[in-house]
Amino acid sequence: MFYHRYRIVVAGAIGEASRQAFDGFKIDQLGANTALRADLDQAALFGALSRVLALGLELIEVVQEDSDLADRERPSAAKPA
Repeated sequence: MFYHRYRIVVAGAIGEASRQAFDGFKIDQLGANTALRADLDQAALFGALSRVLALGLELIEVVQEDSDLADRERPSAAKPA
């Protein structure tokens, strides 16, 4: 599987329950919005977007960021649970 670094931006600040739903993501305030960053394969990206929908968060943008993992396989020991 191939991994890329993604930034998912949702409207507003997110609470503790939403933060727990995105365990393993780097979570930062981006002005009035919240940025969620992680190295994801395509299935994990769609899973994260499904969590955004399930939590009723407003999706602002999804961006594939530059990363040294782009177009490379992540070692199996480093794959998220």
